[in-house]
Amino acid sequence: MTGTYLGMPAFPAVAPAFPAAAREAVRDEVLRANLRHATHTIRDKRRRAVAELSDWDRLRAAGRAVKDHTLRHLDRYLLQLEEAVTAAGGTVHWAADADEANRIVTDLVRATGEREVVKVKSMATQEIGLNEALEAAGIAAYETDLAELIVQLGHDRPSHILVPAIHRNRAEIRDIFRAEMGGWGRAAPEPLGDDPRELAEAARLHLREKFLRAKVAVSGANFMVAETGTMVVFESEGNGRMCLTLPETLISVVGIEKVVPTFRDLEIFLQTLPRSSTAERMNPYTTMWTGTTDGDGPTAFHLVLLDNGRTDTLADEVGRQALRCIRCSACLNVCPVYERAGGHAYGSVYPGPIGAILSPQLRGTGSAIDASLPYASTLCGACYEVCPVAIDIPEVLVHLRERVAQGGPVTRGGVRVTLRPADGRTAERAAVRAARLLLDRPGALRAAERLLARARRLAPRTLPGAGRAWTDSRELPTVAAESFRDWWARERSDPR
Repeated sequence: MTGTYLGMPAFPAVAPAFPAAAREAVRDEVLRANLRHATHTIRDKRRRAVAELSDWDRLRAAGRAVKDHTLRHLDRYLLQLEEAVTAAGGTVHWAADADEANRIVTDLVRATGEREVVKVKSMATQEIGLNEALEAAGIAAYETDLAELIVQLGHDRPSHILVPAIHRNRAEIRDIFRAEMGGWGRAAPEPLGDDPRELAEAARLHLREKFLRAKVAVSGANFMVAETGTMVVFESEGNGRMCLTLPETLISVVGIEKVVPTFRDLEIFLQTLPRSSTAERMNPYTTMWTGTTDGDGPTAFHLVLLDNGRTDTLADEVGRQALRCIRCSACLNVCPVYERAGGHAYGSVYPGPIGAILSPQLRGTGSAIDASLPYASTLCGACYEVCPVAIDIPEVLVHLRERVAQGGPVTRGGVRVTLRPADGRTAERAAVRAARLLLDRPGALRAAERLLARARRLAPRTLPGAGRAWTDSRELPTVAAESFRDWWARERSDPR
């Protein structure tokens, strides 16, 4: 296994802005076909699963209420969680950022004397680049979720929250297994076709050796219960159950927003998360554990509570609703932008609509990619309609667009600072100011409407400058013969 790259390939240090990345993605016809087929299939199944529940709207409202209540009292519930985990035999570590979290996990693995870990699918560990940090320390991290395994073997990056390898088809997966499995452990059987059952069996045989050998596992968690100190992982393949029970040491890296107050609160999410994500009535594998128990499961449990920008996000009264997210991915499957551009264009482990509002808040809007993400949307509102915790993604997108274009106060690193407007937004700011001046003066607006109506024959077919990108694929609407104000005045004065 010498020379084999074991970390999850990282996003580029300087990712291109979303428009440039998306422009490349939409030229890939295979990618677009894979995305279209997968997203349409998932969202159609989800629609049928949700329609079975007559109280879905009430469950949605309840989920929102629980998350909002928890976020308002997050400090109290996190301390309660720490106390409960410690009382149950676990150890809690606090990580302010990615570097601290990676250092904690690396030191914990080194302390065991092991040089490899198995991993349950975890977006938090992808967010902080844990695989790369472990690899730099000489520790091999093996992904055990089937889709994550495909991504890792293919030296690729995840492109979807629920189905990280959604951009790959069966033939591509077969070729990856044939070429790469032998360098990571047990080779793919010969001959290997592209039948899903053959591919799943190849993955099962490959992973079984790692499950039985591993002494250390790393996981995330879908929820943490403050009342009892219980960790909860939802998964569909059983790999999570193997990682969470067989190893001697279990390390869970979890964002601080994943806590819920009581065990009873799980009742809501046990219904909404499976239907919104995999379109199933009940999650296939729901694993819960509380600390450690002699003779049952890992003998050492460590919980790493990750901030990494979440407290700063919490300080934003509009943007904090992104922290309600339960990572179901329903918003990705209905988004027309994601369907065409794919997940890699977002330059983050959080793609799609939720990524467009979460990443710029966790990382700030200083980079080209993060300043462009709030604009990666049509604002059609489909994402809000399907969100099981009612995150108003369009509202946050507009809020972040204002931040990018206008600057203003924001919390970064726990300190209140004032952002300057992003570069390249001068024309946007000027247009907004001009519109505000015009709309604040009814007389001027009326005169402008009449002038536009009289000059309708001179209206261009394309716009100059930055507007050209809009009219390259759209036709400008025809200017009406008269303004609505004039039409209304004429109709009201008509004696008929």
